[in-house]
Amino acid sequence: MKALMKTTKAVKPHEVEKKWHLVDANGLVVGRAATIIANVLRGKHKTSFTPHVDCGDNVVVINADKIRFTGKKLQNKVYYKHTGYAGGIKEITAAKVLDGRFPERVLEKAVERMIPRGPLGRQQMRNLRIFAGPEHPHAAQNPEFLDIASMNRKNKVGA
Repeated sequence: MKALMKTTKAVKPHEVEKKWHLVDANGLVVGRAATIIANVLRGKHKTSFTPHVDCGDNVVVINADKIRFTGKKLQNKVYYKHTGYAGGIKEITAAKVLDGRFPERVLEKAVERMIPRGPLGRQQMRNLRIFAGPEHPHAAQNPEFLDIASMNRKNKVGA
């Protein structure tokens, strides 16, 4: 009877092999790029995915200030935050965030909201590095290029 049972081997934290990926966000749609980045951070692209272990890879994103929205989301999408005081809700549109001092926060928040909350999710978010410009200080890790644009085209019907 034991020969018929199939079990999945859970990966232990010291057995995980982490790789580095480079993503060029120039012209990518925010949500579509964020889903692929979140899956790579979690490790769901690997056959050895284990939900309770950080088995994801490191991701470096460049040109985050050139990311785009579809439709009228650039003007209509609103991000909210609360100061903690009564009546202290603040709002800012996506266009103002992208034109502001830290345009990489748009993509960072999109990815962060696709990662599970808790200690494991915070650890996986530490493996994400986002830069507004084309330069990054992680060239020594030899990140391999992750072509998200072709992944999106391949998954679309009729492409």
